[in-house]
Amino acid sequence: MFKIFAIISAVLFMNVLVSFSQNKTPVKGPQYEITVKQISTEGTATEMGKIVIELMPDVAPLHVKNFDSLVAVKFYDGTAFHRVIPNFMIQGGDPNSKSKPRTTWGMGDPSQTRVKAEFSSVKHERGIVSMARSNDPNSATSQFFIMHGNSPHLDGKYTAFGKTVSGLDVVDKVVAAPRNGESPIDKIEMTIRKLK
Repeated sequence: MFKIFAIISAVLFMNVLVSFSQNKTPVKGPQYEITVKQISTEGTATEMGKIVIELMPDVAPLHVKNFDSLVAVKFYDGTAFHRVIPNFMIQGGDPNSKSKPRTTWGMGDPSQTRVKAEFSSVKHERGIVSMARSNDPNSATSQFFIMHGNSPHLDGKYTAFGKTVSGLDVVDKVVAAPRNGESPIDKIEMTIRKLK
């Protein structure tokens, strides 16, 4: 009788372990391809390469939904990576960077929908994709940044919602482009399309 009880208990315990380990498998999120072009002050466009990012709907579902809806209407196409800080990050996605004066790039559009903060335990390490915001934690709209270096001071204070799957060399090229302070001299333009 004891042997039967021990066998049944062992089988049940194994099922619980298998079930638990399956629930811990990370959710594979949608992927997006960011084509990056450098447009000289004379208007000559040179492709710098492609960055592929994978979003994390299990970590930041509201931010993933927001980003996906913006990509679907080609919102990001023609916007710039307007803020570049070596060993920190590259930031873009401001609608002002499509056609408004450079002095407005990074200021955003106050009429844009704001997304509530979704802070998590995801570390702001090289390649992580996170949302830019003002001092208000719930002020994210369309601007995002890709980490060039590790920045633990952002952990738990900014919403990380994706990671770079390929193209970190392109992030390095953006960082290496000539700048005036944090602003690239040439426009570093993006186009984003959903892969899957």
